[in-house]
Amino acid sequence: MKKLIALLPAFALAACSSSPEATTAPDDGADSVVMRPAPGIDIDRSHVPGQVVDQDGRAGWYPHEGGLMEYSVAIRFGQEPHTMPEGWSFGRVSAVATDSSGDVYVFHRGDVADPIVVFDAQGTYQRSFGAGMDFGNEHGLRIDRHDNVWVTDNGNHRVMKLSKEGEVLMSLGIKGEAGTTDETFDRPADIAFGPNDELYVADGYGNSRVVKYDAEGNFVTTWGTPGSGPGEFDLVHSIAVDSTGRVYASDRENNRIQIFDADGTLLDTWNHLGATQNIFITPDDQVWVITHRDNVENITYDTLAGRIMHVDINTGEIIGAMESPGHWIDVAETGDIFIGSLTGNVFRWYEGWMETEEAAQAERP
Repeated sequence: MKKLIALLPAFALAACSSSPEATTAPDDGADSVVMRPAPGIDIDRSHVPGQVVDQDGRAGWYPHEGGLMEYSVAIRFGQEPHTMPEGWSFGRVSAVATDSSGDVYVFHRGDVADPIVVFDAQGTYQRSFGAGMDFGNEHGLRIDRHDNVWVTDNGNHRVMKLSKEGEVLMSLGIKGEAGTTDETFDRPADIAFGPNDELYVADGYGNSRVVKYDAEGNFVTTWGTPGSGPGEFDLVHSIAVDSTGRVYASDRENNRIQIFDADGTLLDTWNHLGATQNIFITPDDQVWVITHRDNVENITYDTLAGRIMHVDINTGEIIGAMESPGHWIDVAETGDIFIGSLTGNVFRWYEGWMETEEAAQAERP
């Protein structure tokens, strides 16, 4: 009989609310021990790093990497209650971002509502813009420390800087022209900002490179070529910069994040986080990602089977995780996590957790 492997390491057993049992599994005579909680005893999911094994030796759900993050969620932020103009709803939501006042900017691919819709922190409609900008395909949206709004239009190969009211302040790339020159992009995906307002563009779908500009939009340098070796990319889908100027690039189809200095020298590679859709780094260097196990699962499930992960910036260790579909992530100054989902939703995750009985009664009259 196939051996049952001990899936709960010894240090995890203290997480059980009662003493676990150690049972020798029936096999061909070898000593194979399955550690499991006593019958009827639940596992503390915030601490157990291994797979749960029941009293009959059956392996069950794998707990959250790094421990469960105890958040609640509003799954239709901005749409329940509905305060947008009559008839409006989101198309596929490609990106979401928050400004210094807590307003939430939603970038979506619908054909009725304006492409950029702005809400207050509670989800009440404030304003919208972008209908006359002729986006080819709405993709990335970030807000810099001066509350300027930056978007990537990967259908028309351009990056645009906008005011909070939608006035165009800067445009990079040539509309409708794909290229690899200093003046052109090929389906750019994301934008990030350095400590001195440098601009980094993930020129990722058609090209395989990061492009750097100064604060005025002047070309500085570029790095990256197609491939899977060090410093090479297969779809730079997201980019973020920490307080020291290190650049984190999601090399999505290679299932890794590559970390560079400000000039493009490779410093480190994280291969353990899967196919990362989007990276967000807070001003105090907390790293958050929305990711998937691998690029095949990401595309096949159309971003549904995702994970939000909180990651230690120094080691890459996963601090905590929870399930969420999603294409984009932003963490507000309040600590709320906003996810832009291609399902046509914005998810607002906020701290809060139910006890077992409270959850059992939550949907009963």
